Amino acid sequence: MTGVAVVLAVLALATLFGVWRQRRDGIVRSAQDSEPADRAAVLSSGDLGAELGSRATLVQFSTAFCQPCRAARGTLSHIAGTESGVAHIEIDAERNLELVRVLGIARTPTTLILDGEGSVVGRATGVPRIGEVRAVLNAV
Repeated sequence: MTGVAVVLAVLALATLFGVWRQRRDGIVRSAQDSEPADRAAVLSSGDLGAELGSRATLVQFSTAFCQPCRAARGTLSHIAGTESGVAHIEIDAERNLELVRVLGIARTPTTLILDGEGSVVGRATGVPRIGEVRAVLNAV
């Protein structure tokens, strides 16, 4: 009987964690609400290996076998294609470990939203939500 209770408790906790994580994925947090590394981060085209957008840059950290990274790529490419002055840069997290460590990237996909000067103004883990990304871009 005790074993059944333990199994049910573990299943309940795992379900709650899954629901919490699903609701949190894709939410864009402003730099003020994010990691200390985000508040201090200013990235250049040299850091990222590509030119920044004149208005904003969507920097996506991905890995080769990350399924949600493909969905994030489609979302961010669509936004960059429809918003003037916005660039999308995808960075392989495995090949850029130093940058990943400095920026505190813990999982993929993680998206950083940079303003025109390269300052981090937003961060999203998981597949970012189009409306939230556009709201940050409109505020830039």
